[in-house]
Amino acid sequence: MRNPPYSCGLDAAMDVVGGKWKALILWALAERVHRFGELRRAIPGISDKMLSQHLRELESDGIVDRTDHDEVPPRVEYALTEPGEALSGALGPLAAWGERRMATLGLREDHDRPGT
Repeated sequence: MRNPPYSCGLDAAMDVVGGKWKALILWALAERVHRFGELRRAIPGISDKMLSQHLRELESDGIVDRTDHDEVPPRVEYALTEPGEALSGALGPLAAWGERRMATLGLREDHDRPGT
């Protein structure tokens, strides 16, 4: 928790998922476990710095699990935790609204989720 006390549930949720990139990270991880480079490629425009920062924050909030595999070369994987899966599921209606908005504006949807 970074900004307690919260004024409402939406305030608490936005503290975790707020900003441009976190929702896209969650959306990509909802499909499968990813390595760092896979996530970077799945989310066009995100810098290494921002991806690292947001992954650390999401891990600190208990939304993302980071697994270090004891291998050479080193392998680190990121996956959603149970609360992360629930939060990702809550993004579905928001994504559907965005798709309807894009259609209304005459914009073409290139893909359903980052990396697909």
